[in-house]
Amino acid sequence: MRAFNRFYTNLIGALDYSKHLYTPYTLTESRVLYELAHSPRTDAADLRAELSLDAGYLSRLLGKFERAGLVARAPSRQDSRRQRITLTPKGLQAAGLLDERSREAVGALVAKVPAGERDELVAALRTVRRTLGRTRPAAHDGPLLREPRPGELGWVVARHGALYAAEYGWNADFEALVARIVADHVQDRDPRLERTWIAELAGRPVGTVMCVRDEAPGTARLRLLLVEPEARGYGLGELLVRAVVDFARDAGYRELVLWTNDVLAGARRIYEKVGFTLVAEQPHRSFGADLVGQDWRLPLHPDPDPDPEPHLDPDANANAEQAREDVR
Repeated sequence: MRAFNRFYTNLIGALDYSKHLYTPYTLTESRVLYELAHSPRTDAADLRAELSLDAGYLSRLLGKFERAGLVARAPSRQDSRRQRITLTPKGLQAAGLLDERSREAVGALVAKVPAGERDELVAALRTVRRTLGRTRPAAHDGPLLREPRPGELGWVVARHGALYAAEYGWNADFEALVARIVADHVQDRDPRLERTWIAELAGRPVGTVMCVRDEAPGTARLRLLLVEPEARGYGLGELLVRAVVDFARDAGYRELVLWTNDVLAGARRIYEKVGFTLVAEQPHRSFGADLVGQDWRLPLHPDPDPDPEPHLDPDANANAEQAREDVR
């Protein structure tokens, strides 16, 4: 790990970050500017906790920024004893320049990687983040469920394709299926009866799910549940599934169904917890893998009480039996 750290430190120019990006800011100063530009929480105490900085050091750094006209300080709206830090127009310009040059630097690095190996690189980076657990999104901000923004339906397709390839070895047939599902949903969507959710955490999309009309009357179908690996453990999967259940119930559907595969153990545990029942299983060969498909069902409204059995006299029973014989 130390060997990797030495390699990566040199690779990204961390030892001389300002020279590497042609800016007057150190790595720590650049990170503070980045957090101020992208985080919804800008109190000094939150910055200190997020970046694990010494209080005195952060105070001196913010004082330097204030003298340079990059930040403004004021009492926090939530607690007057805390300081709220905001970027000035000059600070926003500086943060934007840093962001642009960082993207260019990373782009130059990735450009050297053959196209066929880039998915492998991204998957390896996610594995390191997930395993070390030091860069998970901040849980205190809480998740947000919202409608997709422009471009995010493409993200839904891309992330399904990449994640299922990395975690289960599924081929491009699965990504093609997801693309068709998304395209059909967009083309024929009735907003009163169908919806897509994006789960956002720490300001970026980390999950999704969809509710669509099924072919069976009165039935909704849950589709395309996904949570990014680094966002797992916050209950986002259950939150997304329950959003679909509540929406389908309010829309008047009688039942909610879904199709999944037995290898998706985490998703199946969520379905069971929410109240879905496994109703059928069928082995199949899809997406380059041998799988067992599963159909799950959740009634959304209790069945009405059956009509009480009518009182029939003996002659009526005899007539009914004769009628059944006539039908045969």
